Amino acid sequence: MIPIRDENPTTRTPYVTLAIIALNLLAFLLWEPTFSNSEARQEAFFFCHSEIPYEVIHHTSLAEGGPDARAAIDHADLGVSGRALQRFLLERCPHKNWLFSVFTAMFLHAGWLHIGGNLLFLWVFGNNVEDKLRPLRFFLFYIASGIVAAVVQTAIVHSGTDAVLPNLGASGAIAGVLGAYLLMFPRRRVLTVILFFIITAIYVPAFVVLGAWFVLQFFNGVLALSKNVNVGGGVAVWAHIGGFAFGALMALLFFPKERFGARPPPPRPDFLGRRRGWGRRAAPPPPPPPPAGWP
Repeated sequence: MIPIRDENPTTRTPYVTLAIIALNLLAFLLWEPTFSNSEARQEAFFFCHSEIPYEVIHHTSLAEGGPDARAAIDHADLGVSGRALQRFLLERCPHKNWLFSVFTAMFLHAGWLHIGGNLLFLWVFGNNVEDKLRPLRFFLFYIASGIVAAVVQTAIVHSGTDAVLPNLGASGAIAGVLGAYLLMFPRRRVLTVILFFIITAIYVPAFVVLGAWFVLQFFNGVLALSKNVNVGGGVAVWAHIGGFAFGALMALLFFPKERFGARPPPPRPDFLGRRRGWGRRAAPPPPPPPPAGWP
């Protein structure tokens, strides 16, 4: 299921959501070697700037981790020896800050589909969460969701072969936004593209779209663990699960939620969900004129 837009008008411009989208796009287009034909350059960039669970656990980079880091790389069977990868990283990023990489990884993506899917979900659901939380509170919540997502993923893969693989993407932080939206606006209708034998677009409640997304992530995470294979097959599914659970918990305890039984707002008239101006509600219609002869 691919969400396109929701029937949930906002009252103000979602400046933080737009800024996060812009930062991700700028990083992908101008900082990452997106258009480079060198696979080695792309891999070096991700190892140098992404969050790597091993580095977070041991408070050091793979390049400076010594024999223990080399053994972890050899155990992961990446197709390169630990000694060779360490030498390569010492040339490219000898002084990597493992703590800073937790934050930079939230703005990096591995491809067009990766960034396109993440930013679509952020735009559809993030503007409404920001509208209720206000910009600063939303920004802090977004960053906290990304940190919690990274911690959960690190805790799950700390002793597996995925521990030395780069983790990157905004999906953990965005999952926190999805979890909050589920609790805050469960009955809002979402225009969703359904890919199942045929392609169709229908309106479904937010709790169906986001609930199905979470169940799929949780199923994939548990299945990967039960099979004792690399968690998520290269996708940080436990970051998604951790971020989503954190967002739902924060919304349950602290965030404003729609009143049970509240009537949803009328459908929004354009693709961006605007009536008059960006993110403003439509002015109420003028009252009807009084009947003739009214004193």
